[in-house]
Amino acid sequence: MLALAKAISSAFTFLAWFWNERFWLPHNVTWADLADPAPGVEYPKASHLLSALPLALGIFAVRILFERFIARPCAFLLHIHASSVHWRATPNPVLEKVFTSITKCPDWRHLDGLSKQLDWDVRKVQQWFRHRRNQDKPSVLTKFCESMWRSTFYLCIFTYGIRFLWQCPWMWDTHHCWYNYPYQVLTPGLYHYYVTELGFYWSLMFSQFTDIKRKDFPIMFIHHLATVSLISFSYANNMLRVGSLVMCVHDASDFILEAAKLANYAKYQRLCDFLFVLFAVVFFITRLVVYPLRILNTTLFESWEIIGPYPSWWLFNSLLLVLQVLHVIWSYLIAGIAYKALVRGKVSGMTASQIRSADLESGPSCSYNRIHYDLKDTAHAISAMLLGDCCEYRPRL
Repeated sequence: MLALAKAISSAFTFLAWFWNERFWLPHNVTWADLADPAPGVEYPKASHLLSALPLALGIFAVRILFERFIARPCAFLLHIHASSVHWRATPNPVLEKVFTSITKCPDWRHLDGLSKQLDWDVRKVQQWFRHRRNQDKPSVLTKFCESMWRSTFYLCIFTYGIRFLWQCPWMWDTHHCWYNYPYQVLTPGLYHYYVTELGFYWSLMFSQFTDIKRKDFPIMFIHHLATVSLISFSYANNMLRVGSLVMCVHDASDFILEAAKLANYAKYQRLCDFLFVLFAVVFFITRLVVYPLRILNTTLFESWEIIGPYPSWWLFNSLLLVLQVLHVIWSYLIAGIAYKALVRGKVSGMTASQIRSADLESGPSCSYNRIHYDLKDTAHAISAMLLGDCCEYRPRL
């Protein structure tokens, strides 16, 4: 009992330190001020976020039904079928152990050692590992269904965000992000926007164990976890207004990239190239124009004038500035691919190693499989961790 009491006391001490009002809130504002609003007024509360858990399960269930009854029939209409592996690796316990526990792409030292151990030619060992890797590659049908689900969700959430923000004053005048902060009323539309985003990322946490396995599994798991944490924090800290703007800005290009992947899987090369160029244009406008001129301007200058800086304010804006640097880097990489698409008439020549290690996907001739996870998911992972603190963010970029 004494140990339990000490543990409880330590937990309360940690929570009191972590949620220190002088760090997170403006001067002369306390958590108690937000806990007891006037009658008929609702402020965001951490307990509201619990509703995202059953919603995440619902989204996951909808995804399964969507992929089975909508995405798969669409794939069949486009003549995309589950392809079988033509060459299977010969069962070999020694090589299988190396493949599963050491490396899927052995270097020359490993190849030479295995060759001597099995009395095989080095090229035969290489061939075994190549066939074994091909066995684990997901079919084009599986990738098509996953991309179609993501494209549909991103389009829906972006459409909802635009429709909602169109009626909000802070969409047109970002000063409203800070007027009367943090005593800003929670509206149903804003609540649904946030909780749906949070529920989606909870669903990604669940589905990551059944989705296409990629090399960046640990990184993406941390990304989803960080995203959930950051969205939750920004909700509890009532930075929903500026957070909703950041979400909308970063949502604008995602569904286009997923649509480009769909065109790639269906072997519509020209459509694939066109969509990627369109994605690049939207990406440049939202990340290099709208984001710095609207988001950074309001978080750096307008907030300074209205509420003034406080400790977490400096941290938030530092992270947003780092994110802008990443936007510039990603835009440079995308511009290189778009240039090749325009000059050569085809998106090609972009290797995954230019951004991070490849994820074993291999589409027809268009490199969107790598582009998607190299530019989008990695970007979202980093940005979510950077951005969420100050706004909301589902981690997306």
